[in-house]
Amino acid sequence: MESPAYRTSPVSFTRRGGRLTERQQNAWDWAAGTFVIDVPGHGPSTSVDPSFVLDAPAVFGRTAPLIVEIGSGRGEALVHAANEHPDVNFLGLEVYVPGVAQTLVTMRHERVTNIRMAVVNAPEALQTMLPAGSVRELRIWFPDPWHKSRHHKRRLITPEFAKLAVRVLEPGGTLRLATDWEDYAEQMLEVVNGEPALLTSGTYAPRFEGRPLTRFEVKGMDVGREIRDVSAVSSTP
Repeated sequence: MESPAYRTSPVSFTRRGGRLTERQQNAWDWAAGTFVIDVPGHGPSTSVDPSFVLDAPAVFGRTAPLIVEIGSGRGEALVHAANEHPDVNFLGLEVYVPGVAQTLVTMRHERVTNIRMAVVNAPEALQTMLPAGSVRELRIWFPDPWHKSRHHKRRLITPEFAKLAVRVLEPGGTLRLATDWEDYAEQMLEVVNGEPALLTSGTYAPRFEGRPLTRFEVKGMDVGREIRDVSAVSSTP
C-alpha cells in the first residue's frame, strides 16, 4: 500500500472549524455542485493531487481570461470583481468552507455565475493544478500576516511563492498584493523586487481601484494601519 503524503513545509493558514448557517447551507446545496470544483486530494486536507490539472474552459463552460484570488474569504472582493467584469473568469482559492459558502450566498444574491471556488492549499494549486501561463491576474488581499517573528515562516509571500506566481501568470500577467502590516509590506516588496521574472516599479503601487473596501481593509484603517499595495508584471516570454 502506498504511504500517505505529508506536507514538508508549513502552510500559510490554520484550518478553522465552523458550522454553516442555514442560509449558507442552502446556498451550498444549491450551488456547490456547479461552482465549487471537486479537486482530488493527495493526503492532507486541502492538498492537491499533482496529477490534477484544471481545465478552465471546461469548468467555466467558456474560454475567457482567468483571474485568481487567493484567500478570498467571504468573497466580498471576488464577487464585486466578477460582477464588474462578467466577461472574465474568476477562481477563488479558499480553505475556510464557511467563507466559500458565504461567497455562494452572495453570488446567488448578485446573480453572479462567472466564479468557481476551490478549497485547496494555494501553493500546491499554483505548482501543479493551474496550467503554466494560464492566469491573467493573481490577487492576494490581506493574507494572514503571522506577525509574531517565530511564525514568519508561515507567511505566504516568499521568494518560492513568487516563482510559483511567475509559473502560472501569462506573459504580461499581473501579480497584485495588499496588506495593512508594514513589515509584511516590506517583505512583499522585497520578494517581488528580488524575482527576476517580475517587473516592478521598485516601490509601493497606488491602491488598486478594482478592490472594494472590504471589512479587513476597514479594520486595519480603523486602528491606524497604512494600507500598502504591491504589484508586479510577469516578464516571462
